[in-house]
Amino acid sequence: AVSTGSFLAIAMALALLSAHMTHAGRLLADTTEAAAPTATPAAVPGIPALKPPVPTMPTMPPVPTLTVPPMPAVPAITVPQVTLPPMPAVPAVTVPKVTLPPMPAVPAVTVPKVTLPPMPAVVVPKVTMPPMPAIPSISIPKVVLPPMPAFPTGNVPMPFLAPPPLA
Repeated sequence: AVSTGSFLAIAMALALLSAHMTHAGRLLADTTEAAAPTATPAAVPGIPALKPPVPTMPTMPPVPTLTVPPMPAVPAITVPQVTLPPMPAVPAVTVPKVTLPPMPAVPAVTVPKVTLPPMPAVVVPKVTMPPMPAIPSISIPKVVLPPMPAFPTGNVPMPFLAPPPLA
């Protein structure tokens, strides 16, 4: 699938290409022998004379036209009418009526009633921890950093970018 942006880019490239082709055609038309009159240059000592112009190519003979014979008429094909015999009657299928015996009675299942003994009481012993020893305070000296130097915004290399062109 072509997105709208890439389609627009292709259209602009074709427009630019056609504009250059038009300028090239005009330039070629202006520099042909018919458009520019040939002036004989003055002879300059030390410079050899110009070569005579290239002879024009001979014209191609015309291409002979061919006449094709007309297409023969295609005869109409008639399909004979066919009558099919009637379908034979399908005999009716009768399904015999069947009566099923009654389902046997399922005996009732009795679950015995069980009483559980009471849960014993869980005793959690109380534990006392000794006090934490005091942590001595450590004095961290304060460090002052020098000010950051200013970077010029011109040729600062950026990651994943091409380097600046060499002069």
